Amino acid sequence: MLRVDVIDAQCATTQFFWAGQRTLGDPKNARGRGRRLQAFRSCMPNFSRGVGPLSFAREPFLKWAGGKRRLVPFIAETLELVTDKMTAELFDSAVANGARVKKLKRLIEPFAGSAAFSLALADRFDEIWLNDVNADVINVYATLRRSPAEYVRATRELFRDETNNPDTYYELREEFNRTASSQRRAVLFLYLNRHGYNGLCRYNNVGRFNVPFGRYKKPYFPEAELRAAARVLVRAKLTTLDFEKVLRQAGPGDLVYCDPPYVPLSRTASFTDYASGGFGPEEQVRLARAAEEAARRGAVLAISNHDTEWTRELYIGAELYSVPVRRSISANGQARGEVRELLALYRPEDK
Repeated sequence: MLRVDVIDAQCATTQFFWAGQRTLGDPKNARGRGRRLQAFRSCMPNFSRGVGPLSFAREPFLKWAGGKRRLVPFIAETLELVTDKMTAELFDSAVANGARVKKLKRLIEPFAGSAAFSLALADRFDEIWLNDVNADVINVYATLRRSPAEYVRATRELFRDETNNPDTYYELREEFNRTASSQRRAVLFLYLNRHGYNGLCRYNNVGRFNVPFGRYKKPYFPEAELRAAARVLVRAKLTTLDFEKVLRQAGPGDLVYCDPPYVPLSRTASFTDYASGGFGPEEQVRLARAAEEAARRGAVLAISNHDTEWTRELYIGAELYSVPVRRSISANGQARGEVRELLALYRPEDK
C-alpha cells in the first residue's frame, strides 16, 4: 500500500499549511503522482463556510483528554470529507471484493470518547456507530438519547455554586463509585467530568473513578451541546465492545476513525487508564493489524497517535500525516507545549 509522509504540517494563526511532502511506494499508482502542496484553511469555526456537512455547532459536551475538537478540520480535510467536490478516490472508486463503493455511508468510532469527530460530521453519513470500552461513556450517551430533557434537567441541578467545592465533589465521586443506578451514574459522570481535574477520566486498579477536584471558578454547563448531541444519538448505534470486534465488522462503505489511548512520549506522560485496563503496545499492534485487515475488506480507516519512530514503523502500510498540537494536560502549566500527532490513513487497495 502507498505511503505518503507529510513531513511538516504547520499551523500559523488560523491556517494549516502543508509545508513539505515526500511520496513513497509504487510510482505507477495514481496516488503517488502529482499530489500538490495545499493550504489547509482555518481550524476555526468559519472554516465550515461552504463545506456544509462539517458542523461546528455540535461540539462535544464532555471534556476529554486528547479530544479531537480542534483537529476535526485537519482530519476531515485529510480524509477529503469537506471538499466542495468529493474525490473519486474515496467515494466512487474504492474497490473491495470486486464491488464498487458508491458512498461512505457509515461512520464508526471504536474509541468514541467525547465523539467530537462523529458529532461534527454526523450529517455526512447515513449511520453512526459509537463504541467505547468505557461503559460509563456509552451509558451517558444512552441515557441522553433515552430521555434528553430529563437528563439535561438532572445534570443542570449539579452545576451550582453550592456543588463547586472539594467536599461536595468527593461526596458525589463516592456516590458515583457506589451507585447501582445507570441513570444516576450518567448524571454524576457529567458533573465529575466538568468539575474534575482537566476533564480526565481515570480509574484505579479496582475500577473506581479517582480523578481529583479541578478547582474551576465556574464549570460550564453544556446545555446547548447536550441538546445538539441528543439529536445525533437518536440514530447512533452504541456499544461497549473491544475495538477489534468492531473493526471486524467494517467493510465497504464504512469510514472508521480510531482515536485510541496514545503511545506515551515518556514514562510519565501517558493517561491510558480511562477504562481501568490500560492500553499497551500489544493493543497498539492489534489495532494496526485490524485496520489493515479492514482496509483490505474495503473500509477506509484513520488512526490518530503520537508521532514517534515507533508509531511510524507501526503504521508503515498507511499514508502518514503529521501535525503539531498543543498538549492540554500537565501538572505543571509551564511545561505544556507543542508535540506532533500522527494520522495514519488506510485506504482500500485497488484490485
